[in-house]
Amino acid sequence: AGGESVGMSAVQLVANDGFLERLTSRWADSAAHDEADWLKEVRARAAERVSELGLPSRRDEAWRFTDLSALGALGGLEFEPAAAQTLHAPFADFERLIFPEAAATRLVFVNGHYAPELSDTHDVPAGVTFTHLRARQGAVHDLPVATHLTRHADINHDVFTAFNTSLFPDAALVHIARDVVCEHPLHLLFIATAQQGPVLNSPRCLVVSERGSVCTLIEEYVGLGEGVTLTNAVSEMVVEEGAHLRHVRLQDEPRTAFHIANHAVALARDACYQSIAVTLGARLSRYNLDVKHQGPGAESTLEGLTLIGGQQLADTHSVIDHAASHGKSTQLNKCIVDESAHAVFNGKIAVRRDAQMNDAKQQSRNLLLSARARVNTKPELLILADDVKCSHGATVGQLDEEQVFYLKCRGIADGAARNLLTYAFAAEIVEKIPLVSLRSRLSVIIMDRVHAHAAAAATTS
Repeated sequence: AGGESVGMSAVQLVANDGFLERLTSRWADSAAHDEADWLKEVRARAAERVSELGLPSRRDEAWRFTDLSALGALGGLEFEPAAAQTLHAPFADFERLIFPEAAATRLVFVNGHYAPELSDTHDVPAGVTFTHLRARQGAVHDLPVATHLTRHADINHDVFTAFNTSLFPDAALVHIARDVVCEHPLHLLFIATAQQGPVLNSPRCLVVSERGSVCTLIEEYVGLGEGVTLTNAVSEMVVEEGAHLRHVRLQDEPRTAFHIANHAVALARDACYQSIAVTLGARLSRYNLDVKHQGPGAESTLEGLTLIGGQQLADTHSVIDHAASHGKSTQLNKCIVDESAHAVFNGKIAVRRDAQMNDAKQQSRNLLLSARARVNTKPELLILADDVKCSHGATVGQLDEEQVFYLKCRGIADGAARNLLTYAFAAEIVEKIPLVSLRSRLSVIIMDRVHAHAAAAATTS
């Protein structure tokens, strides 16, 4: 596109303490390299970029609100690359992670390694390949693996993408053939656990929806126990001409965890991508979402909900790149921040010079439940075309006292009124999730946290 670059801004990095390089070399020493030559070459290039880039610091514009010093020498943590291990099913609480709508269309990975004892693919329909990379070694020619795996997520400018690419032990592979309609959602469950010392977990995911296909995908990240884990996830999704991909992403790891994720989406002509991302867990989380409208008429709808408290920090960065004409994008990101938590949202909409007749809207809405809660929000527009409709906006505030008063006038107690309004703020996103069981689970989580906040506030007062 005329040499223009409008993706995630290049991370300008300072000298680091070798944290990432040590982990990369540990994996290289222990890994079995029984994989295709093209992937070995990509891994080698990615490892070089890890050494060249290093960890970002708060001096970098893209990371100025997110302090990663706890991951390096300053944090005193020594992560080890996770080895394959067996979690015997059913382990405690595993049933709560199973969605009835996707009970037999589920792939499970534990610390980035495929867990056959926890997976179930009996209901995967004809025309859908739902497997993992290690199972396809030597037989990937019937899948577009070499065409797309590692080709969309940028290893040149993002150190965590390069880091994941250099050492991911396996990858979830989802391929929906042309004109196939998946009646059941597909569930990818990534479990992080640390039994002895801090553990690095490197999940990888590739989804290819061919022309005219329709699919719903659930991508879920959870943690077991209270051990310290670092999940560094990368997902690549390709939606071909006229295909429709609904994607729900849920991150609910313990507050001892670190979670970094990079997600790249490529949309062809008339492709449709709908995303709902829900962030609940982790001590520190960062979600980078990069959506590129490569073909004319592409459409994306991105919705996000962050619900955090305590000392949590949740950072969401997104880029919607309109590289073709007649596209449409709509983005709504909501944050509910309690106690001393800190939420960050940075969303960029870019329209390239020749990408005329695009329609893009972006909203960032944020609710603070305490005087110590913080939100930094920065919606951005980069418009290089002259025939477009683009808008953005941001709000940060507390509950509307007039709305609270309105409910109290109708006999609802003050605490119940505030709980109801907080839940309603989140429900605008939750109610759009296509799985009834997931909506119910999230509703319970949200109500529990809202009630906990109300109880804490009452005790303090």
